[in-house]
Amino acid sequence: MPESAVLVCEFVNSYDVESDTDALSSPAALVAWLARRGLAGTGDPAGDEELAAAVDLRETLRAALRANHAPGPDRTPERVSPLPRPFDRLPVAVVLTPGGPVLEPTGTGVLAGLARIAAAMVEVRVEGLWPRLKVCTESTCQWAFVDSSKNRSRSWCSMKVCGNRTKTRAYRARRQSGTGSRHL
Repeated sequence: MPESAVLVCEFVNSYDVESDTDALSSPAALVAWLARRGLAGTGDPAGDEELAAAVDLRETLRAALRANHAPGPDRTPERVSPLPRPFDRLPVAVVLTPGGPVLEPTGTGVLAGLARIAAAMVEVRVEGLWPRLKVCTESTCQWAFVDSSKNRSRSWCSMKVCGNRTKTRAYRARRQSGTGSRHL
């Protein structure tokens, strides 16, 4: 799997919906998360504004990946709300390369690290992998994953856990309403 797709999923998964834990819980935690991935230096300054920008980017990406489950025209990124205003500040440039134009972060620091994540998102799209990036449809999970199924129809991060939860809940609901049981 391309590094860009892995980075986008890791960033979205920096908030674990199921356990309500956030790897980006403070400006220092944001710097540490970015530094572990080589996207910022360990001593780079960050404040509440950078943290808010990171959380906005993450949740916008989560919403975009959720939209990748929808059929037809809803899969287009235009159906997802645009990135919040703080992303106007992300230091990126369009660079012409032999392979074509690419987004490239400029500078260093936390905002440049976030710009690298935004550039990875564009790279995934250019590579044609965007529809394969999804979040688990299990509402208590929302874990980002790459759909490697042949027909791009995977809904859950794990059939054993989230798929089983969803199917068990549906079964119980049918049994309770009487539509899933046979009467002889």
